[in-house]
Amino acid sequence: MNRHSLWASLACAALALVVSATATATPPAGAAAPDGLSASLPGDSVLQLSGVFTDQAAHRFTLAERRGEPQLVGMFYAGCQSVCPLLIETSIALTKALEPPQRSRLRVLLVSFDPQRDTPPALARVAAEHRLAATHWTLARADAAVIRRLAAVLDIRYRLLANGEFNHTSALILLDGQGRMLARTEKLGSKPDAEFVAAIRKALQAR
Repeated sequence: MNRHSLWASLACAALALVVSATATATPPAGAAAPDGLSASLPGDSVLQLSGVFTDQAAHRFTLAERRGEPQLVGMFYAGCQSVCPLLIETSIALTKALEPPQRSRLRVLLVSFDPQRDTPPALARVAAEHRLAATHWTLARADAAVIRRLAAVLDIRYRLLANGEFNHTSALILLDGQGRMLARTEKLGSKPDAEFVAAIRKALQAR
């Protein structure tokens, strides 16, 4: 078993605990109804997590609505001046390592740790700065409780510091079209993690 397969097995066990703990939670006021989408997802799908997200265009969505194509998921905050821009550039490098037909199918979701400051306009500025096309890139915020649940499932740790910055794990997680975790990388930089790129290609080849 390679490191990605082992991580995916452990992550699925953690996901089951979080989903079980939140399965009976009352949806937030104004939440969009997924019309049975969550119920039809596999038991180990990240997309089962409840909660409403808002993207850089102020569009509200649930994770269940993102089923269909493989995607990369990570967490960041707009005010970060060091690691988070590198996380975004790593995501760009990973997409550029793919052939154009594969690249056109991959989606990227980056969720903010900082919902108070990362409003849709703030997220839109980050997207514009990095030239992230809205057709493939979603930068999103959610309520603090939703962020905590997502971070727990993705095994991403974060902590607000006294100066307003965040100390956090920097990782990208690959989900298949049904939201199951396939692989993870914490290797950041312009030279993509070759094993992670291979996992992305394999996921995109699967139908």
